[in-house]
Amino acid sequence: MACEIVWTEVRAHFATDEEFSEAMKLLGIRFEAIFDDAAVKAGQLWRELRRDRGATRVRVVADFLIGAHAMIQSDALLTRDRGFYRTRFKGLRIIEP
Repeated sequence: MACEIVWTEVRAHFATDEEFSEAMKLLGIRFEAIFDDAAVKAGQLWRELRRDRGATRVRVVADFLIGAHAMIQSDALLTRDRGFYRTRFKGLRIIEP
Protein backbone atom coordinates (compact mmCIF):
# COMPACT_ATOMS: atom_id res chain seq x y z
CA MET A 1 0.00 0.00 0.00
CA ALA A 2 1.05 3.60 -0.50
CA CYS A 3 0.10 6.81 1.30
CA GLU A 4 -0.78 10.20 -0.17
CA ILE A 5 2.81 11.34 -0.51
CA VAL A 6 4.04 8.23 -2.30
CA TRP A 7 0.94 8.15 -4.48
CA THR A 8 1.64 11.72 -5.56
CA GLU A 9 5.36 11.18 -6.14
CA VAL A 10 4.78 8.06 -8.25
CA ARG A 11 1.90 9.60 -10.25
CA ALA A 12 4.23 12.36 -11.45
CA HIS A 13 6.17 9.77 -13.50
CA PHE A 14 3.21 8.81 -15.70
CA ALA A 15 1.73 10.75 -18.61
CA THR A 16 -1.89 9.82 -17.84
CA ASP A 17 -4.02 8.75 -14.90
CA GLU A 18 -4.86 5.57 -16.77
CA GLU A 19 -1.19 4.58 -17.16
CA PHE A 20 -0.60 5.28 -13.49
CA SER A 21 -3.64 3.30 -12.36
CA GLU A 22 -2.70 0.35 -14.55
CA ALA A 23 0.86 0.28 -13.23
CA MET A 24 -0.29 0.37 -9.61
CA LYS A 25 -2.78 -2.44 -10.27
CA LEU A 26 -0.11 -4.49 -12.02
CA LEU A 27 2.24 -4.06 -9.05
CA GLY A 28 -0.55 -4.81 -6.56
CA ILE A 29 -0.14 -1.46 -4.81
CA ARG A 30 -3.21 0.16 -3.36
CA PHE A 31 -3.82 3.55 -1.79
CA GLU A 32 -4.28 3.94 1.95
CA ALA A 33 -4.46 7.30 3.71
CA ILE A 34 -2.17 7.99 6.62
CA PHE A 35 -3.78 7.06 9.96
CA ASP A 36 -3.78 9.63 12.73
CA ASP A 37 -1.40 7.56 14.89
CA ALA A 38 1.08 7.36 12.00
CA ALA A 39 0.89 11.15 11.58
CA VAL A 40 1.52 11.60 15.31
CA LYS A 41 4.53 9.24 15.18
CA ALA A 42 5.91 11.15 12.18
CA GLY A 43 5.60 14.40 14.09
CA GLN A 44 7.41 12.98 17.11
CA LEU A 45 10.29 11.67 15.02
CA TRP A 46 10.56 14.87 12.98
CA ARG A 47 10.77 16.88 16.18
CA GLU A 48 13.55 14.60 17.45
CA LEU A 49 15.54 15.12 14.26
CA ARG A 50 15.10 18.88 14.37
CA ARG A 51 16.48 18.89 17.92
CA ASP A 52 19.36 16.56 17.03
CA ARG A 53 22.32 18.82 16.37
CA GLY A 54 24.23 15.90 14.82
CA ALA A 55 21.77 15.61 11.93
CA THR A 56 23.67 16.57 8.78
CA ARG A 57 21.05 16.18 6.06
CA VAL A 58 17.99 18.36 5.84
CA ARG A 59 14.78 16.35 5.91
CA VAL A 60 11.20 17.31 5.18
CA VAL A 61 8.15 16.15 7.07
CA ALA A 62 7.08 14.00 4.10
CA ASP A 63 10.04 11.66 4.77
CA PHE A 64 8.68 11.06 8.26
CA LEU A 65 5.09 10.58 7.10
CA ILE A 66 6.24 7.94 4.61
CA GLY A 67 8.28 6.10 7.24
CA ALA A 68 5.57 6.22 9.89
CA HIS A 69 2.94 5.05 7.40
CA ALA A 70 5.12 2.08 6.47
CA MET A 71 5.91 1.30 10.10
CA ILE A 72 2.35 1.44 11.41
CA GLN A 73 0.21 0.55 8.43
CA SER A 74 2.38 -1.74 6.33
CA ASP A 75 4.88 -4.54 6.74
CA ALA A 76 7.83 -2.96 4.89
CA LEU A 77 9.16 0.05 3.00
CA LEU A 78 10.69 -0.10 -0.48
CA THR A 79 13.38 2.59 -0.56
CA ARG A 80 16.88 3.43 -1.72
CA ASP A 81 17.25 5.72 1.29
CA ARG A 82 17.76 2.83 3.68
CA GLY A 83 20.17 4.55 6.08
CA PHE A 84 17.74 7.27 7.12
CA TYR A 85 14.79 4.92 7.56
CA ARG A 86 16.83 2.31 9.46
CA THR A 87 18.17 4.96 11.81
CA ARG A 88 14.93 6.80 12.50
CA PHE A 89 12.37 3.97 12.23
CA LYS A 90 13.74 1.16 14.37
CA GLY A 91 12.17 -2.18 13.51
CA LEU A 92 10.85 -1.11 10.10
CA ARG A 93 11.60 -3.75 7.47
CA ILE A 94 13.41 -2.15 4.55
CA ILE A 95 13.30 -3.58 1.04
CA GLU A 96 16.04 -2.34 -1.28
CA PRO A 97 15.28 -2.25 -5.02
